[in-house]
Amino acid sequence: MQRILTIIDKEWAEVFKNRVVLMTIVVLPLVFTFLPLGILFATRSGTLPGGSTTDLPPQFEQMCAQTVGATGGECMQIFIVNEFLLLFMMMPLAIPVAIAAYSIVGEKTTRSLEPLLATPITTEELLAAKGLAAALPAVLATWGAFAIFVAGMLLMGTPAAVYHSLFSPTWLVAVIIVGPLLATLAVNFAIIVSSRVSDPRTAEQVSMIIIVPLIGLLFGQIAGVLLINAQLMAVVAVVLAVLDVGLIYLGARWFRRETILTQWK
Repeated sequence: MQRILTIIDKEWAEVFKNRVVLMTIVVLPLVFTFLPLGILFATRSGTLPGGSTTDLPPQFEQMCAQTVGATGGECMQIFIVNEFLLLFMMMPLAIPVAIAAYSIVGEKTTRSLEPLLATPITTEELLAAKGLAAALPAVLATWGAFAIFVAGMLLMGTPAAVYHSLFSPTWLVAVIIVGPLLATLAVNFAIIVSSRVSDPRTAEQVSMIIIVPLIGLLFGQIAGVLLINAQLMAVVAVVLAVLDVGLIYLGARWFRRETILTQWK
């Protein structure tokens, strides 16, 4: 465990010197938090320009109608808040990619990985340390952004029905459980990509492909094809857990330290 903590300290010391990575960790959560708050503040009266509650997808309109005491305007705001959930799911995907994509190939370019691999540290310890170094900032930033979002809605005097929707099983499962699973998925995918390419920017760009399915969920809900609810989040959590285990296994299997030590130039 001490070896893992030592590498995490080393990773963070290098990562937080990188202005691009630091901006991603700090600015992205703030934008994804204050942008929804600004939109909710602009629509606090419960209406949207040129729209009404009949514009909602039928599935969500039916679900919102079950909210006790919710008016039509509050129903519209609940729908808007539910759309913002995907922003808080995107944070733990996008943030760790910037860190993890650099973790292997970045050290390759600076020739600092070979000395590390020559130490007694095992491959599992090395990958676990690099994974935690990338995932922990993403998860903490996401939870911090969610706390700010909750506090912001409270300070704006958001209607009780809208405010309480943040504590529904859908939001809690997505932020507390699915978020870390997404971060783990992004980290392990980025590490695999990072160990197979020779340029940090290429590694980051390729790793960002992992966000595409989440964008599909966004457009699916906007189009009314699906509804992001607690049941869907539970299914997503199970699928992510399986994928995480698979990627962790593949990452350890495909990481060939002997090849790195003898053939990387």
